[in-house]
Amino acid sequence: MSQSSPTSAGYLYQYTNCHILRGGKIIREDLWIRDGKIMDPEILFYVEKVNADKKIDCKNMIISPGFIDVQLNGGYGYDFSTDVNLEEGIEKVAHGLLSQGVTSFCPTIITSPPDFYHKVLPRIKKCNGSKKGAGVLGVHVEGPFICVERIGAHPKQCVRDYENGFSDVLETYGDLTNIAIVTLAPEKKNSMEVIEEFCKRGIVVSVGHSNANLVEGEEAVRSGARFITHLFNAMLPFHHRDPHLVGLLTSEKLPRNRRVFYGIIADGIHTHPAALRIAHRVHPQGTVLVTDAIQAMGLPDGTYPFGEQTIVVEGKRSYIKGTNTLAGSTATLDHCVRLFAKQTDCGIEKALEAASLHPAQLMGIEDKKGTLDFGTDADFIMLDDSLNVKATYIAGECVYTAP
Repeated sequence: MSQSSPTSAGYLYQYTNCHILRGGKIIREDLWIRDGKIMDPEILFYVEKVNADKKIDCKNMIISPGFIDVQLNGGYGYDFSTDVNLEEGIEKVAHGLLSQGVTSFCPTIITSPPDFYHKVLPRIKKCNGSKKGAGVLGVHVEGPFICVERIGAHPKQCVRDYENGFSDVLETYGDLTNIAIVTLAPEKKNSMEVIEEFCKRGIVVSVGHSNANLVEGEEAVRSGARFITHLFNAMLPFHHRDPHLVGLLTSEKLPRNRRVFYGIIADGIHTHPAALRIAHRVHPQGTVLVTDAIQAMGLPDGTYPFGEQTIVVEGKRSYIKGTNTLAGSTATLDHCVRLFAKQTDCGIEKALEAASLHPAQLMGIEDKKGTLDFGTDADFIMLDDSLNVKATYIAGECVYTAP
């Protein structure tokens, strides 16, 4: 066999002595990488007839697709819902996420005034990941078209309606180019029209911060919504006569070809272990682990700004100053994966997929990210048996190694 490909392809890496997550199972198999893509060894052996240019001994570590966090408000001292040092903040957080095994994320902006969206949204550009940091898939705008009664940590005075339909959306956000996900309350007037228009533009619609009943939730899904923002939080609780948005996990009135995904914060504070188990056992293929992290992630206890409000961080809890209202988390996504695996007893494979494959499917990018399938981007992480991140790779390049 020749050392280089007859097609003059790039440098070929072979990761050996590892256990890789593929097809829902962790299997003993080598991983082959070339030109930032995952390669099919059969083509390499029998068609190209090449050997690896370099072999890397993984020392029995687990290789998983890189994590994807679709709801992240900030971290390391930066808040995305402020225009102060915004570009610096995106860069700093993106780099910090590499140590968590996160290779792609959606910076999240909470309910804000229209002039803020007009100023900030054009500045948060979609970009590929690199050694500088995790890739940006687009902005998650969480609000302002939400329910005042389920406001959570959002500023009440900034909540808006779309009485004039999608024209009010455009007036509020301005340019939609960099938006990837929008969270709205489906019970609002004209929501179905708005949801359909977002979907036509390729923007994922999530229902949340809502007083919607199950019927309203089902109508939203039939109109194109496919995500539930931080399940159980900032919504009406499950009731046996009307399960509200939680009931979407088992609804029989949805299109058969449309899976509903749900974000869940497995930080040990936002969601009780029993609630985690209920959601996952009812609808395991829809679980998407999110951090909902704020700027205090990675920082000590103290007082921090959060959009137009002030939050207090004590221990692992963060809440609006002067209230008991939770305001995001300080958890990292790798911590959420470990805790989720432990508290649900779902197994390593399902815990890893909830932070990789499922968010990729939600975003419609599973042909590129979230798997170790042949031809996909070589965004992957190495973990020990306790699911601690030991190394992070983006496009086949090592961008983080644990000290």
